[in-house]
Amino acid sequence: MDRQTYQEFNRTIYRQRLANGLLVQLLPMPGFQKTYATFSTDFGSIDNHFIPYHEQDSVRVPDGVAHFLEHKMFEKADHDAFDLFGKLGADSNAYTSFTQTSYLFSTTSHLHENLDVLLDFVQDPYFTAQTVQKEQGIIGQEIKMYDDDADWRLYLGLIGNLYPHDPMRIDIAGTVDSISKITPEILMQSYRTFYQPENMNLFIVGNLDPEETLAWIEQNQDAKAFTPAETPRRLFELNDPTAHDVIPFRSLTMNIARPKVMVGLRGIKQFDDGRERLRYKLAIDLLLDVLFDDTSDNYLRLYNNEVLDDSFGYSFEMQRGFHFAHFSSNTDQMERFADEIVAILESADKQIDAARTRFDGIKRAELGRLIGLMDSPEAVANRYAGRLFDGANLMDEIQTLNTITLEDLYQVAKEFITPQGISVYQVVPHHQ
Repeated sequence: MDRQTYQEFNRTIYRQRLANGLLVQLLPMPGFQKTYATFSTDFGSIDNHFIPYHEQDSVRVPDGVAHFLEHKMFEKADHDAFDLFGKLGADSNAYTSFTQTSYLFSTTSHLHENLDVLLDFVQDPYFTAQTVQKEQGIIGQEIKMYDDDADWRLYLGLIGNLYPHDPMRIDIAGTVDSISKITPEILMQSYRTFYQPENMNLFIVGNLDPEETLAWIEQNQDAKAFTPAETPRRLFELNDPTAHDVIPFRSLTMNIARPKVMVGLRGIKQFDDGRERLRYKLAIDLLLDVLFDDTSDNYLRLYNNEVLDDSFGYSFEMQRGFHFAHFSSNTDQMERFADEIVAILESADKQIDAARTRFDGIKRAELGRLIGLMDSPEAVANRYAGRLFDGANLMDEIQTLNTITLEDLYQVAKEFITPQGISVYQVVPHHQ
């Protein structure tokens, strides 16, 4: 078992690639009572066009298959995995993103038994026409519920502007129409393609003995027969890598009290190296803090002029194959909000110049936040992004962030901020 020690944090992470291809990573946290595990596959909602396992011809599956699979994996012929975790005193859950599906549990006891439950239910698919039909009704109600959520419609509407011809524009859960086309055969085809151990990773952090825990995992995996590994052949490509297909503006009318507006900025830089991608992400995070955090002149000016309020927020999202930033607020000055955000972005160099004296403080604050997350097993495990950042964990993030300089911010601003990548989406009250 490989190990890497981070002396400054007094932590050691243990790694082992099993014979079936599964990557296992173990991070003991002495003194903690809780253990947290995530079992993830590199399969998300945008992976709807691929060549199935051991086949030659490509297929397009209905939108929402990855999320549908996440729901269905817990249910078996004679039990539900949620119930098994509950009997063992563990909390369990799962989530699907654009590019990943993760199954997880946290526990303070019965680690061995809970690990067996996690590995067994994810590696034992069970789909029938009856259970699929039942799930279509459940997920259909979930989709309709989000249709009434103005903040979700704002976010999804902006992504639709930024990627109007790409699968990211569709809700991760799909649509009521698309999930009605999902069958047990489609689920099994997707499962066989993307749930191979070679395409998955198991990350466990907290109260554990690495040698003992790895032995339990190997025992579980050795008792199962797996088909030969075959790297999933995804056929996802951006419609326009230069972002000239971005829709500049759209709006939606809903029954809400106050207007909502979101400005988006789509990046076009492509990466071959995961650690380069991580450094870029961390530099963009710092850049946005310099421009927009609540200590900045920009924020205070716009707040005092009631252009934005306490609902203001911003974020940078990077996933496999695409990345973008978004800025949002409830505001009665929608046009001015959008104009101000765009003007700040387009004058980023001058903004960085003006913030030189704040940079060290902003960087220390972000370092402090990340270091604080190290006391949370959940945060350590959930920030792990697998192949996206070439296996980097939270401690690697902290080390990388420490090396970023003000000059890096000028560089990433030049690479990230392009006129064609900017878009605005509004959700407007009926009475306005």
